[in-house]
Amino acid sequence: MTELLIRLFVGKNASADDPRTRTSYGVLSGFVGIAVNVILTAAKFAVGSLTGSISITADAINNLSDAGSSVVTLVGFKMAKKPADREHPYGHGRIEYISALIVSFLVLLMGVELLKSSVEKIKAPDAVTYSTAALAVLIISILFKLWLAYFNYSVGKRIDSTANKAVVADSLSDTAATAAALISLIISKFSSVPVDGWFGLVVSGFIIYSGIGIIKDTVSPLLGQPPKKEFVKQIEDEILSYPNIVGVHDLIIHDYGHGRQFASAHAEVPSSVDVMKSHDTIDLIERNIQRKYNLLISIHLDPIVVNDAHINRLRDLTESAVKKIDPALSIHDFRVVEGPTHSNLIFDVMAPPDFSLSDRELTNSIQEKLSKIDERYFCVITVDHSFN
Repeated sequence: MTELLIRLFVGKNASADDPRTRTSYGVLSGFVGIAVNVILTAAKFAVGSLTGSISITADAINNLSDAGSSVVTLVGFKMAKKPADREHPYGHGRIEYISALIVSFLVLLMGVELLKSSVEKIKAPDAVTYSTAALAVLIISILFKLWLAYFNYSVGKRIDSTANKAVVADSLSDTAATAAALISLIISKFSSVPVDGWFGLVVSGFIIYSGIGIIKDTVSPLLGQPPKKEFVKQIEDEILSYPNIVGVHDLIIHDYGHGRQFASAHAEVPSSVDVMKSHDTIDLIERNIQRKYNLLISIHLDPIVVNDAHINRLRDLTESAVKKIDPALSIHDFRVVEGPTHSNLIFDVMAPPDFSLSDRELTNSIQEKLSKIDERYFCVITVDHSFN
């Protein structure tokens, strides 16, 4: 069914990297979610009224909120495809994250409301009437929700969508919630013990837990999370594959939604190579990366001295001293300015995001180690912090 819907409404060989295809996937998942949840809402309201089960009625309300969530997802995909404008020069791609966040808050709200209803039911329990129709509706509901989770998982995996991943978590929590209502109904056939409120409490716990989990997953890209290590390595390897590029550092990738990534980097080139030739190489790299990875990148040119035995020895000496402080540290942009009384060792140090020392403590520690080797060494250090 999943593949059939995708072939009918998206296309058999459509590329997931195409923004139009991505929108088609999002719209399809939104309409499918609305249809499934409206059907389940109507069926569960009817059965809940028939049996007097608060957990089934609450599950119907949850499905109704899921239908609203699907509307939010649908609108989010539609708005996210809007092109950049004067007020939003980086596009509207992050609206997809915002729609996922709205879904998570709706889920959390429904969980809290169900918690209140369940507590009231525990205080003043009502008898639940067993019904074969109710049993059938709940079983069918579980099957529908499992399929909806799989459908959104398939779509989310193809287009790497945070919104679809949020719907997957929501659908799985709904499955657990409906299973709790199903168990409550079955128990009512064999016992008069009022367990409905308690199972409603369990259902609310699942829903609240799901809502909090989705909030965590969607807030992260809004705040700004590091790019995938594999993607960073791809870009670095791509830059290093060109002639006369001897190093790359300070690669920063900004994500403004799928297909809207911007980057900057520093590329090291031999100072002996003509600067116009190096500049031409950098221009070529920028164009090819944009074409190949759909990544708009700006590369800064860093000329460095290579094949100089004295400078290479000092660079190795400095790198060894830095590594003794922490193996995760690295240096770049190394150059030397000799003077009559001292030698300026000028370089940048790259520190990982969770590095324990302050910039001042780090520079003092490096200076201390190199001064012990030769008191004429004077360090001019810039501390960079990795964003990858």
